[in-house]
Amino acid sequence: MTNPTAPGRPLQAVIFDWAGTLVDFGSLAPTQIFVDAFDSFGIEISLQQARGPMGLSKWQHIRVLLDTPEIAAQWQRHAGRAASDADVDAIYARFMPMQIAKVGQYSQAIEGAVQVLAWLREQGLKIGSCSGYPRQVLDVLLPMAAQAGIAPDHVVAGDELAAGGRPGPYMALANVLALKIDDVAGCIKVDDTVPGIEEGLRAGMWSVGVSLSGNEVGHTRAALDCLPASEVAQLKAQAEERLRAAGAHYVIDSVADLPQVVNQIRARLAAGERP
Repeated sequence: MTNPTAPGRPLQAVIFDWAGTLVDFGSLAPTQIFVDAFDSFGIEISLQQARGPMGLSKWQHIRVLLDTPEIAAQWQRHAGRAASDADVDAIYARFMPMQIAKVGQYSQAIEGAVQVLAWLREQGLKIGSCSGYPRQVLDVLLPMAAQAGIAPDHVVAGDELAAGGRPGPYMALANVLALKIDDVAGCIKVDDTVPGIEEGLRAGMWSVGVSLSGNEVGHTRAALDCLPASEVAQLKAQAEERLRAAGAHYVIDSVADLPQVVNQIRARLAAGERP
């Protein structure tokens, strides 16, 4: 049996997040719906607050938001008590149909994604993916993405593993099993959120953060084009800092910049390095 720590181990797969990484530049689809869902219960949250726990499963995302002191105080004033898990269930039940109805409006392919996936396949690499989206939302998103040319070999939803989701390694490792990868160090996890970077690290993979197109910057391409270059540079630098602080081995602007990182990681693996 081959020694997995020996030099020359190959790169085998790239595992992608969805919103903010492959589709939905700025990760607007989940964020805006959180704002709308909370508003339907009389609770005001900002887009920035909604972005805070991004990368978690949507139920857990709502739980974390309700535990945020400012939002918890609002709920206490509104309901006369602290928010319970039953309240999380209620907001989640309101969120789900809204997300299903709106996901297609926001989930256009990020520029370069289709070409990069094709390039990865030409390199002989397998393509996995996972998302904080529940399966019901992915069932709407995936056919639209496939029509645009984005069709990974495997997809794991945020609500379908008993072990849970991010920042645990479970969704990334579910891809390893499904794709029959024999060494986690031969995988790259690409994600725009801190929990997604942690997921890849805990799974023993190379973790690549996505800054400009993702949740950490949180602007559409059109919105960024309207900002002064200095402000865009500052937003990008802040996003890169957060992703690197989470442990990202590399940070890129968008998925379009991934090939150069793939080549660097391949060379490091060939030299005997591991994540």
